[in-house]
Amino acid sequence: MTQGKGLVAAIILAAGKGTRIKSQTPKVLLEMCGRTLVGHANDAVRELSPDFTVFVVRHERDQVVSHLNSINPEALIADQDDIKGTGRAAWCGMQVLPADLQGPILVLAGDSPMFTSEALADLLAAHDGNAVTVLSTKVENPHGYGRILRAATPGSEEADRTPQATGSVVGIVEENDATDLERQISEIGTSTYIFDAQFLRESLETLGTDNVQGEMYITDVIARAASLEAGVGSYVLADSIQAEGVNDLVQLATLRAEKNRRILEAWMRTGVAIIDPSTTTIDVDVTIEPDAVIEPGTILRGSTHIEEFAVIGPQTELRNVRVGKRAVVPHSVLAGTNIPADEKLAAFTVSVSETE
Repeated sequence: MTQGKGLVAAIILAAGKGTRIKSQTPKVLLEMCGRTLVGHANDAVRELSPDFTVFVVRHERDQVVSHLNSINPEALIADQDDIKGTGRAAWCGMQVLPADLQGPILVLAGDSPMFTSEALADLLAAHDGNAVTVLSTKVENPHGYGRILRAATPGSEEADRTPQATGSVVGIVEENDATDLERQISEIGTSTYIFDAQFLRESLETLGTDNVQGEMYITDVIARAASLEAGVGSYVLADSIQAEGVNDLVQLATLRAEKNRRILEAWMRTGVAIIDPSTTTIDVDVTIEPDAVIEPGTILRGSTHIEEFAVIGPQTELRNVRVGKRAVVPHSVLAGTNIPADEKLAAFTVSVSETE
């Protein structure tokens, strides 16, 4: 049998159409901060070094697969069939993995761009031999999310369907199947789990579609683990914004702004002077050396690199540009070029490489 010491596989669910997006672009291919949504999920997972990474696809399959091959050529592709639901998507993902695979498997949604590898590593550490470990978080407005059901008291095996329950996780009830009392629960599932591979494989074969949506819910695997006393662990994520997915373009804009804010804060803490964070945009692959100054209205895209004491902006956009030490680049639009050290560009310079 194949036995992994760490994460043996990650299954990223990327089959959804995203009807509320109302865009011709597949939801997982929407961009924010220099990555597609699924690209951000891929990056977070990659840091955990799983033996296998599986993407489950369906909507605009060829377009999505082409992108996935470009960002993770070694990944496996699984096609979701006509049966709906996250449980069925996970089942399809399991079909392309070795039948004798053993160890922990991560399952997460491909439209979750905010997860850090540290949060996923903490979830894996909390797994500790359980049949399943659930990543949850608490939010002020849980509408639309599955609610975490816990036992009334530690050690109890019965689900308490009230907001006061504090015992072990015994299930997750989806919004459309929840009672009015259950909808008051503020602890939500994040569609992110660590499963024991063998338990997941067996449980997925038992799933049905007896629910309001007529779908196979992966959350039914948690209920099965609880009923069998197979071990249901939990990790409550304090940083709830990481758990948010993208359901419409309003939510995308909100998460993009928060992701950008975090990128800017990280650079400022390394010694980069960002004069007006509210008007500055920096992609995830941009690199900046300490003592660089980023003036208001600056947008840094792609693989742009800024060396120390360079001054960028105001009102400047750079894409895949290298800027040397002490260079000054005001009111400019540049792409695919290099600015030598000590160069002082004239204001309103425009230079875009033909390859951009």
